[in-house]
Amino acid sequence: QVQLVESGGGLVQTGGSLRLSCAASGRTFSWYTMGWFRQAPAKEREFVAAISWSGSSTDYSDSVEGRFTISRDNAKNTVYLQMNSLKPEDTAVYYCAADRWRTDRLWNSDYGYWGQGTQVTVSS
Repeated sequence: QVQLVESGGGLVQTGGSLRLSCAASGRTFSWYTMGWFRQAPAKEREFVAAISWSGSSTDYSDSVEGRFTISRDNAKNTVYLQMNSLKPEDTAVYYCAADRWRTDRLWNSDYGYWGQGTQVTVSS
């Protein structure tokens, strides 16, 4: 079992920045590929970014490429999502997800473990 707790969400103006954190506990963090997904009201959950268990691979959705950066600190059992140049369309609940030893299709939402989510609201 892996427990995931997101933090860092909040209200920010267009063009601003936020850094989300996801703290993991329960298993060896370095075994897990980590992903960020988001869900806006009345929309499907969508992929945002992911980083492989080794840290050697990252993947981003087209909508956030160049603005968001995913990183991980295995010593702190934490994955981060640095979000810059935020837009109103980035408003959503952001979820952290984990899947052991995943090496491909990082964008696919069939991760084994999920956090409860943190709200990000970007005002225009």
